[in-house]
This record gives sequence, C-alpha cells and structure tokens, in this order.
Amino acid sequence: MCTFAGLKDKSLSKIMHHTLQLTLAPDIALDEDNFRRFVIQKLRLRESDNPFIRKTRQSIDARSRQVKINIQAEVYVGETPPALAGQRIVYPDVSKRPQALIVGCGPAGMFAALRLIELGIKPVLFERGKDVRTRRRDLAAINKEHHVNPESNYCFGEGGAGTYSDGKLYTRSNKRGDIRRVLEIFVAHSASEQILIDTHPHIGTNKLPVVVSEMRESILKAGGKIHFDTKVTDLIVRDNRVTGVVTNDKDEHTGIGVILATGHSARDIYELLHAKNILIESKSFAMGVRIEHPQNTIDKIQYHCEVDRGPYLPAASYSLVTQTRYKGVQRGVFSFCMCPGGFIVPAATASGEVVVNGMSPSRRDSPYANSGMVVTIEEADLAPYKEFGPMAGLQLQRELEQAACKLAGATQTAPAQLAVDFVKGRTSAHLRDTSYQPGLQSVDLYDVLPGHIAFPLRDALSDFGRKMRGYLSGDAQLIGVESRTSSPVRIPRERESCEHPEVKGLFPCGEGAGYAGGIMSAAMDGERCAEQLARLYAGALV
Repeated sequence: MCTFAGLKDKSLSKIMHHTLQLTLAPDIALDEDNFRRFVIQKLRLRESDNPFIRKTRQSIDARSRQVKINIQAEVYVGETPPALAGQRIVYPDVSKRPQALIVGCGPAGMFAALRLIELGIKPVLFERGKDVRTRRRDLAAINKEHHVNPESNYCFGEGGAGTYSDGKLYTRSNKRGDIRRVLEIFVAHSASEQILIDTHPHIGTNKLPVVVSEMRESILKAGGKIHFDTKVTDLIVRDNRVTGVVTNDKDEHTGIGVILATGHSARDIYELLHAKNILIESKSFAMGVRIEHPQNTIDKIQYHCEVDRGPYLPAASYSLVTQTRYKGVQRGVFSFCMCPGGFIVPAATASGEVVVNGMSPSRRDSPYANSGMVVTIEEADLAPYKEFGPMAGLQLQRELEQAACKLAGATQTAPAQLAVDFVKGRTSAHLRDTSYQPGLQSVDLYDVLPGHIAFPLRDALSDFGRKMRGYLSGDAQLIGVESRTSSPVRIPRERESCEHPEVKGLFPCGEGAGYAGGIMSAAMDGERCAEQLARLYAGALV
C-alpha cells in the first residue's frame, strides 16, 4: 500500500515538497537504495532532479504472516530541507551563578543538570562511581574475575545503569515531559538521528558511552561541576530544609536545593533517609529471572519465517503479560526490558549477591535474545519483613540475590535452569550456550525463588508457550535473578512541586525515588525536578 499526503497536482515533479505515508515490504523499506528508487519511481521523478528523501517515522507491523514496514517520509526537490532535529541548545555560562546539588550522574541527574544550566543555575553533580571510560575496567573485572566493586559496576558510575544496559528510549510516560526534546538532546550529543524516526528508538550500549561523555562536556563547558568517586554520605538539614550534602571525604557542599537522583540500587541512600527520620515509603515492584533464547527462535516466532529473518529485518522483540493465581491471589507476570540481539550481564552492587540485567549493542547482532520475566510482589509477601518498615522490599531483594549467589557457587556465576525443566519441576542435566560471561550453574530455581514468585512464573511460562508457539522450548533457559526492575522504595514528593513533603529543598527524582522506569522517563523527570527547583528557589520562569 502506498498513499500520498497533500498532493493535489498530477505533475508531481513540479511540487517542491512531498509528504508520503507508505506501507512497504522489508526489502524495499529497509534497504536505502531500494527505498530511494521506489520513491523516485512513485513520484515520477528523475534522479537528475536530485530529490532529498528522508524518513520521518518508521515502524514494523508483524501481525500478519507478511511483515510490512510503515513509513512516513518527506521528499524535497529544489529546496533545502529543514533539519530533522531542532536547533542545538546553546548552554549559557553558569560558573558564577547560584548552585544546586545533584546526587547521581545517571540520566535523571544529567538531564537535570542540563536543564538547570538552561535556567541559569550552576549544577554540581556527585557520582559515587567512575567516569564512563574508567568504569569499563570494573565491568571487565565483574565478568572475568567475578570481582564486584561496590562503587563502580553496571549500576553505579557516569550515565547510571542505563549506560551499560540496553539503551532503549521509548516510554509510555507521554504526560511526564517532552519526549521529542529529550531525543533531540541525545542527538545533539552524537546519538544517531535514527532515534527520531523509529517508533521504538534505541541507541545501544556500545554507543551510549560517547553520548554520555559529550553530555558531561556540555555540563563542564557551561561551568557546572562533576565530582566522580564521590559518595554522598549525609544530608545537611536545618529547620526541615536541606542546605547541602556531606561526602565521603568529609567535605560539605551547599546549594539552593538538592536533587536526589541516585538510581534504584543506592540502598545506602534509603538507609540514610530512614536513619534521619526523613519520610520514605514502600512501593510496588517485581522480581523474577531473565529468560534467554537464541535470537533465531524469537525471529521465527515473531516474523513467521521458517529459516531466518533475512538480511533486512532487525532482531525481533516481544512483550508478554498474563495473570496467574497463587494461594487465591491474582499475580501479574510480565516480560521486562526485552533485549533482542543482546547479552545478559551481572548487575550486582556488592559481593555475595547475584543480579542479572540485559543490554543490546546498537546493531542488536548478538545470537541471543533475553528478557526479564518478573512477578509482581504483593504486600502480603513482605509480611515476614515487617520489622524493616518501608525497607521490607529491600530485604526481600537482598535475600533473593544472596540465595542465588550461594547456590551457584558464591561467585558471579548465575543459577540457571532450562525453561521446560523449570515448568516440569526437574533440574536440568545440561544448560545451553549463553551470553552471560561469568557462566551458569545448573540448579533447581525453586531453591532460589520463593513460592510467590516461582509458581506464578511457572504458570505464566506455560501460558506464554501457548501464546507464542515455540517460546517454551528446549532452547529457552532461565537465569537468575532479575531483582532490580525498579526500586521497592519511594521517596515521596509533592505532586506539583516535586519537593519532599517534609524537607524543603529536597527533590527526589528518577528511578531511585520511584518516579521513573527507564532512560526516557528518568530524563524527563530530571528536567521536571530541575524546573521546580529553579521556580521555587531561584525565581526562574519555567
């Protein structure tokens, strides 16, 4: 199918600007030369017209056996097209302006810093981990030597957990901020313009470090500061107002406000707040495992192909959700952070625990597909941890991660079981090849997972096997544990001002505070907190 929008004259070559809505086969839509030839032919143009052709939107429709690509495109003849991205932001010099403090240099913290600069405020960031380049050595040590640096790992360091995870940039949080603006800021810092086109944009873990480095340079060139290897150990609070922070070198830093953007694994921050009687709350979360398949298995299921997906289609993804029952209570089970053509990585933040996460390079060309497969945790599950108050969920997380580590050999080797064996209740005699570099140990995952996770997961896998024929097969294996889908703790804040309800000047932000669930939502939340801090304490018009 091919339709043209806004075309009134049959003499198409005389029109200077064409907007097209197209539905095409992959070999035409996803091959640059074939697509150009198709458009020129359909618009009855000539190559000598030197048309400028670009896609502005692209999505894959694999609902039928014939996969189609939906495309929106623009064609310009004889005129200069406008930039796909808006104008690059010019950040002012804020070196001598009032300063605000940001704890954490992940997407929430970095976008908060850039927005503060736009609003004329000097950001000072504190990151417990290392810069993105130096951080790589600590990641290598986890994979090869099973050594976990508690301050520099897949969760902590410049760019946060997102830098060395999948780099997916889509979100359902349309009401939280300007999605296009965030994407264009990424593009301004060397991300591909393709993220402005794809319905499900993705930068890739191999390219995110460059983007993060350029964002750092923007902050520093504008007069902001970033302190790496600097852990915030205390908040300075006077008369129910936070005036600064204390760091691990005993230095005190003050500012007009503090944005707390520490990510979902900074457990010491929750402990600090709890010890200082600053209100925190428990919140819903989910835990489970990673499920890994050969990517070819997922391609054949999703693209309805007999052999492989061919040279044009990207690695296929999926999204699954179902409802099960356990002891009479309904339980949601769902896929989370699906990584086509990706890898499973060790995401522990302390020795004695095993945590897994997923990531994909930009080309998504690994032979493996993986996804979190997690079960919602209900309030009743936390009853045995009542003594821990709002940190009951943290204790459940710890116990699960420590049990996984102990059972698999007390290293970063992960406990694993073939999916069909898990459903049938038997230990796997052999495991499949895996993308998880520290290695796997065959165990009975029922010895790791509590019943309120294991049994709903078992029932869900059977259901997913019926929904996607071939999903529950002999080449699928479960790898544990996926316990950091989100924080089990929320740091409350006022709805409009984003300020803590009891401590003025404190702005809980992003995933660690319970207000985001990925790179995009964290970035938008960082901008929002920056705007509210500026409005309340710097008189900025937002």
